[in-house]
Amino acid sequence: MAILDIAVVVLLAIAGLIFLLLQSWLAATVVRRVVGVPIGWPRSIAVGFVMSAAMGVTVQYLFRAATGQNTNGLNVTAPVAAIFLVLAVGWIFALGVAALVFIEAGFPTGSLPGPAAVFTGWKARRRRARRYSEIISIAVRHGLGSRLRGFGRGDAVERDAKTARALRDALNEAGVTFVKLGQMLSTRRDLLPGVYIRELETLQTKATPEPWESIEAAIAERLGRPLSEVFAEVDTTPLAAASVAQVHPAVLLDGTPVVIKVQRPGALEQVDLDSDIIIRLAAWLNKTTPWGKSLGVHALAKGFAGSLEEELDYTVELENMRSIEHSLNAGSFKVTVPHPHAEISGERLLVMDRLPGLPVGSAGALLTSLPAARRSELAATLLGATLQQIITDGVFHADLHAGNIFISPEGTLGLLDFGAVGRLDPATASALAMMLYAIDKNDAAAATDALVELLDRPEDLDVRKVERELGALLTRFRQGFRAGGSQQMFGLLFGLVIAHRFTVPAQIGAAFRALAAVEGTLLLIDPGMDLVAAARAEGSRLVSAKVTFGSAKDEIEQQLMSLLPMLNRLPRRVNKISEDLEQGRFSMNVRVLAHPADRRYLTGLFQQLVVAVLAGAAVVGAIMLITSNGGPLLTGQVRLYQVFGFALLFGGFVLGMRALMLVFKRDGGG
Repeated sequence: MAILDIAVVVLLAIAGLIFLLLQSWLAATVVRRVVGVPIGWPRSIAVGFVMSAAMGVTVQYLFRAATGQNTNGLNVTAPVAAIFLVLAVGWIFALGVAALVFIEAGFPTGSLPGPAAVFTGWKARRRRARRYSEIISIAVRHGLGSRLRGFGRGDAVERDAKTARALRDALNEAGVTFVKLGQMLSTRRDLLPGVYIRELETLQTKATPEPWESIEAAIAERLGRPLSEVFAEVDTTPLAAASVAQVHPAVLLDGTPVVIKVQRPGALEQVDLDSDIIIRLAAWLNKTTPWGKSLGVHALAKGFAGSLEEELDYTVELENMRSIEHSLNAGSFKVTVPHPHAEISGERLLVMDRLPGLPVGSAGALLTSLPAARRSELAATLLGATLQQIITDGVFHADLHAGNIFISPEGTLGLLDFGAVGRLDPATASALAMMLYAIDKNDAAAATDALVELLDRPEDLDVRKVERELGALLTRFRQGFRAGGSQQMFGLLFGLVIAHRFTVPAQIGAAFRALAAVEGTLLLIDPGMDLVAAARAEGSRLVSAKVTFGSAKDEIEQQLMSLLPMLNRLPRRVNKISEDLEQGRFSMNVRVLAHPADRRYLTGLFQQLVVAVLAGAAVVGAIMLITSNGGPLLTGQVRLYQVFGFALLFGGFVLGMRALMLVFKRDGGG
């Protein structure tokens, strides 16, 4: 019998819990509908649970009041208790709506981890927390925290130089992903001052080498066999130590000199963790800051993480190498690309023929020994090959810094590191070529058209103003300028792009970064080179080569083929229009607010206005009824009109909360 009683109690408890959960779900559903915007279910059900509990306590209290069981409390008749119960339930509901509105305003849905995340993912959260603390510790140790207040009391130039050095050192110590982030920032001359660019550029080649023991184990693991079965000799001293990979010279069993590019042990895991941190931070900035959303920092971070993930896959680099090799072999510029050995390469290991010579950044003595005419010829060859890749082929090396360009003792050029390769569609490549051609011809109108075609234009762009400013820029540099002064022109051009709020597409940005990176290398090869003048001349030559009779004929044929279906329908359409004009049936339809976004915007404003007016009217009417002394008494002190007033106030309160939530969501862009 005792077991049966326990079973009954347990069943009743389970039934009561299920009823409470259903009641909470129902209350949450109603609250979500009243608020009028999508709100997360966990917080809605939590608020509904509190409401259900409060309603249960209220029902018990008013039941005792109606049956005379409240010794020192409220005692009323059953009808009055029922009226009070309706009012109490309504106000509990209203307070639940208010709680949900303020929770949503302070912590929007999606900004906090879900309930499942509390019980899962502890290992990943511990790793992220540990990495967060490491990054903060590195930043503080290098003095970046004090940058908020300024470094000391020196002048601004000194503070900026000190901050740039601290940022470089902190990024270098933080590891692979942050070094890559610094490398990307070092190409953004449109965003950072020159002192930061100069310091961050040193991240391109200055990375601490990994010990040979760990590198040897990594090579053997990725080969799937001992090194002695593939290589006759491997030099334990690295040729280069980059942020992600390390390069060692070696000799194959057949005597071929090669280099081994091997990914650093743990680089992939570290990049995955740091990329996740960067994306999470960017998502938070995208949701909580207007500038984050306007800049699209979340999309930028995901793009950066995606490009870095691709760079860590050496099979992609191998295909990039083949594409660039084919492009250069088909052109007129002699630039060498090393031959890859695909049979012993993989996702984390790349073996390629060894290029003779040194990186341009380390070949000062070799360059000095070359005649000035030969150095100018080499610079012209490198620039021509770069422009040919971008303008003619649409496939280009996007990371042409001085560490990725080799010069041989004979004075020939070669390219390395094909992890970052850009690709342009034919229309974009032609627009870029036309911009260079228009700059060479000092044609501001054509240069403006090409610039607008290249970039994503803002809706309120003043094309005439852009043309005037670009024309003034071309006039200023028409006669050329001193060596290295091209940086000034690029800076002014980037300033014009930013001032008019153009958006630079990713591949166009890659082309600009390639030109910006190769500029420094060209000036190392030939300090007297005028990059813009050379680019103008070479770009004009490449465009002229493209605009031949044969290419023009092919282009016209292609355009005519695309227009042929429309030309076939044109006579019928012209005939219909002429008949409508003759019969007086011709009419034009203009639809106001045809775009769905415009209709949604006006509808939302009208809804806000209606809800706000109704809420205000309800609150004013409620105040008048509550303060009224007329009407019959329900109890010794409570009048019927006052009850109506509190009921009306409940309606006004709920409508006010709905209006407030609509304002929050509109301001937040939701």
